Amino acid sequence: MFRTLAALAAFLALSGTPASADDVADFYRGKTVRIVIGYGAGGGYDVYTKLLARFLGEHIPGKPSVIAQNMPGAGSRNAANWLYNVAPKDGTVLGVLGQATPADQALGQPGIQFDVRKFNWIGNMVAVNNIMVTWHETGVRTIEDAKKRPLAIGAPGASSPSVLYPTVANNLFGTQFKIVSGYPGGGDIMLAMERREVDGRGSDSWASLKANNPAWIKERKVNILFQVGPRREPDLPGPPLLTELAQNDEQKQILEVISGDAAVGRPLLTAPDVPAARVQALRKAFDATMRDPAFREAAKKAGMYFNPIGGEELQKIVNRIVSPSPQVIERVKEVIRPKNLQKLPGAKKGGKSKE
Repeated sequence: MFRTLAALAAFLALSGTPASADDVADFYRGKTVRIVIGYGAGGGYDVYTKLLARFLGEHIPGKPSVIAQNMPGAGSRNAANWLYNVAPKDGTVLGVLGQATPADQALGQPGIQFDVRKFNWIGNMVAVNNIMVTWHETGVRTIEDAKKRPLAIGAPGASSPSVLYPTVANNLFGTQFKIVSGYPGGGDIMLAMERREVDGRGSDSWASLKANNPAWIKERKVNILFQVGPRREPDLPGPPLLTELAQNDEQKQILEVISGDAAVGRPLLTAPDVPAARVQALRKAFDATMRDPAFREAAKKAGMYFNPIGGEELQKIVNRIVSPSPQVIERVKEVIRPKNLQKLPGAKKGGKSKE
């Protein structure tokens, strides 16, 4: 009898993983997986997600169809609230949210109806630094230049990095940025710069600028005042990190908190309470997609840069962002409070954004 039980236990131990994999494949087979993008069409989040959606289904067990849908509003907070509270918690709905989402929660921003620690983070498509840019005709090339004259800086929603970075520069370094919020998205701000309606953009990712406006880099149409991330980009060695602009230890700690969300990048995640086996399968599918030669070739042809972070590591990064000391958070709250924020005429409160 004991031999029979031992043999049965060994069989179950060996067969548990394949059975789980089969269950996941059976669940997804014939289904459609939706990826909800928290921004409108045409911006960096939209472009990256729609390329991912073309290939991700091939690597999910059961090979479901994958479609991407836009759900813009409030700097992707509308999509985050929906994914947390309304979306099915079965792994059939994924989301791509703004990289500032964890920091927004840490800082107690209004309108948050989620806990980022309970989302299941699947992976980050591109760990890439953010940058603050000015149009070349302004003549403002450095933070020191920006202390000497006021500049109009375009931004979407009030909680976006495009508001955050110039605000911090104003409060810590004495720059004179006048932030104009309410643009529908990043593409609209770029067009406004080109038309000389604004002097710069508060935040773009280096990857998005290279993908969407490569001629501007080649022709030096924009000046990069600083970059936000853990280290300087290999192909952007000149502009300093935001943390490198710190004038004392306190400023460095503040800027490290503010810079932490750059690692979140273009994150893919799913709702809370999704079965662990499906979360694991989605993370493996994400990793496999990032290695897929056909995906990489498509990204290369589109001029898109991918530098992924896996889901387990991303989950840890997110948890760290929302767990700083209360003292640091209070000081951060002081320096991120806008003092020179203007609303774009005709912009709606909580309007659409596609940064």
